[in-house]
Amino acid sequence: MASPFVSRALLSSTSLSFSSSLSSTSLPPHIRSSSSFPAKSPRRRVLTVRSKIREIFMPALSSTMTEGKIVSWIKSEGDILSKGESVVVVESDKADMDVETFYDGILAAIVVPEGESAPVGAPIGLLAETEEEVAEARAKAASKSAPSTPASVTPSPPPATSTTAPAIAQTPPPAQPVSDGPRKIVATPYAKKLAKQHKVDIESVVGTGPFGRITPGDVEAAAGITPSKSVGTNAGLNVAAEPAPTKPATPASAPPPIPGSTVVPFTTMQAAVSKNMLDSLSVPTFRVGYPVITDAFDALYEKVKPKGVTMTALLAKAAAMALVQHPVVNAACKDGKNFTYNSSVNIAVAVAIDGGLITPVLQDADKLDLYLLSEKWKELVKKARAKQLQPNEYNSGTFTLSNLGMFGVDRFDAILPPGQGAIMAVGASKPTVVTDAEGFFSVKSKMLLIHLVSCLDWKKGFLRMCHVHFPCFRDAFSEVNVTADHRVIYGADLAAFLQTFAKVIENPESLTL
Repeated sequence: MASPFVSRALLSSTSLSFSSSLSSTSLPPHIRSSSSFPAKSPRRRVLTVRSKIREIFMPALSSTMTEGKIVSWIKSEGDILSKGESVVVVESDKADMDVETFYDGILAAIVVPEGESAPVGAPIGLLAETEEEVAEARAKAASKSAPSTPASVTPSPPPATSTTAPAIAQTPPPAQPVSDGPRKIVATPYAKKLAKQHKVDIESVVGTGPFGRITPGDVEAAAGITPSKSVGTNAGLNVAAEPAPTKPATPASAPPPIPGSTVVPFTTMQAAVSKNMLDSLSVPTFRVGYPVITDAFDALYEKVKPKGVTMTALLAKAAAMALVQHPVVNAACKDGKNFTYNSSVNIAVAVAIDGGLITPVLQDADKLDLYLLSEKWKELVKKARAKQLQPNEYNSGTFTLSNLGMFGVDRFDAILPPGQGAIMAVGASKPTVVTDAEGFFSVKSKMLLIHLVSCLDWKKGFLRMCHVHFPCFRDAFSEVNVTADHRVIYGADLAAFLQTFAKVIENPESLTL
């Protein structure tokens, strides 16, 4: 399903309608009798629209999207378009989406070509109504791209060269400090190390750094070694930094790249994930873990798995049922001044896809049965991997679930997504040695395994500890970990929610209702 874009009209002449609100009866008597104001109503003047060119602009495909990348133009310049027809594929921060037009017309000009990005709201193409308007639209497109050429030419290189030339010429004289009498030796740690390696008397080295500081380049010069590139560059920058503070020292202080390294720019999705993770740092969060016995839950999964039910659907359904009883955990604070109780329970589930991470949303998860929920989830995952999710299918979550149990992960902390109140991290369900109320040991499977003491020895159904044998029972046990926004959710709120969630998992019959 495509997402429609909105267009703005660029009118070369507007449709105007002038209608006077004055009448002869509304005027004063001495003016009403004047022959200059006829009794009949004024003539209405209408100017017809001669040309209409619509501006196609970059749509906002999600609440966090600030710019989009043109993946491909489905239509070419000169193609005739019909209302509702897909025109261009845009890569947002979450998915690739077909964008369709609201209007009939001709794709007169492409302003942003394939592979390039544009801010939300920026023009990416022009739509004309008639063949005669195509040339005018292309002229407008050329004028939109024209300013970028002079802008790059404005700072001309020659003046910059002529300005820096005298500065370089004046640098050598002050770079020859005179040493008379005893002085305090000031050298960088690396310079001292080099002096020791090359057996150079550091006191005899003349420093060229700020305030006579001895640099590694000074030591190498004293030892008769050709200074390395990085050292020479640093020394030069240090000298130039005194008279010309406008030059940033950041590049000089940055560590050199490891040989053979490759710098890869973020994709649109990776940049969005990075921004969201940084935004989450401003939210005061806390974490609570809770042990859950999963024997009955695992048995239910084995029973319904052949019918197409997924583990994700089971976990999402259990979380949704607990959220209904604890709505504050489903709430969110977005402005720091108030919070919102969400009317729907929409479970977002983290999914790793090629080149990033996305969270498809199971909307109204508390109202759908397991089988419908599973079908919906499979459909969402398929669309996510093809980058075809609609905005409401990935940005409407009220609670997030992150499951790494399939990788055997014992425990992890999840980062709270912006705009939500809590996220649940689920690890693997594994056998764990525990004790019951009567002091008997048993082996239970737990999500996020509680690590066993190394002196325990399990063999043939019995637990041997200090040569004493206890009957052992094998059960599944799990521990879930939740990260929450402490501005909205308090410790007692989260603990109560986790208790309810554990009851649903340990007695899963209600999940099939």
